[in-house]
Amino acid sequence: MLQALIDPFTDYGFMRRALAGCVALSFGSAPIGVLLVLRRMSLVGDAMAHAILPGAAVGFLVSGLSIWAMTIGGLITGLAVAFLSGLVARYTPQREDASFAGFYLISLGLGVLLVSLRGTNMDLLHVLFGTVLALDDSALLLIGGISTATLVCLALFYRPIVLECLDPGFLRALGGNGYLIHATFLTIVVLNLVGGFHALGTLMVVGLMMLPAAAARFWAESVLGQMVTSVVIGLVASIIGLLLSYHASLPASPAIILVAGVLYILSLSFGRHGSLLRQALYQRAARLP
Repeated sequence: MLQALIDPFTDYGFMRRALAGCVALSFGSAPIGVLLVLRRMSLVGDAMAHAILPGAAVGFLVSGLSIWAMTIGGLITGLAVAFLSGLVARYTPQREDASFAGFYLISLGLGVLLVSLRGTNMDLLHVLFGTVLALDDSALLLIGGISTATLVCLALFYRPIVLECLDPGFLRALGGNGYLIHATFLTIVVLNLVGGFHALGTLMVVGLMMLPAAAARFWAESVLGQMVTSVVIGLVASIIGLLLSYHASLPASPAIILVAGVLYILSLSFGRHGSLLRQALYQRAARLP
């Protein structure tokens, strides 16, 4: 049993690189997912993941499967959609989530069309679902650099970012620049999505950001506790998903996300705070004389 858990990572370099990439993604993306949950913007993360697709597709058309060209292109379009959605919400009656939905659908259609113009079905699958088992050194450096920058940014601006998520009106009353903090937060979100899509693809990357964050809500009450718990859940999902992919010959990205989904369902059912089991116990105790 121990060999089945350890040998895939000790014997094969591609498994070690995949694990390193998923570890970096868990440390960077999962805490950002907690903040998105606090802001009630969980589905906005999915919208922004699709928003990077046109830029990545343009990078692919120009330079093929070049990690830096696709990264720069995805970063530009992701930031453009984020700030355009913010402007629409700021200067029109439309809510930010609705504007995100509109721009994300446009981006998804445009991105798939651009990749289809020159690429094959395999190229399209690479962009949409990623190739976590084919990460090279440059991709690992990119993902690791983004995760490091995310953690540094959270350490420096933790209080205003959390306060802007929980009560932006109170932050403005204290004299804080809420719009600047919000823009910084959206930039971090886009950076993590751009880095992660090389491993898990634009359709799957948001899973490792949101599922551990949603599951952590049932195990910890404080924001910091939820961030730490989400990282642990992301690491566990990555390790189990990669092992399932290796031993059962399954696609790695869907395996990781499905394991994260199972952990979310278990947390929803048996977690310490607000789970179905806890609520059932509270209701039973309330009925006792």
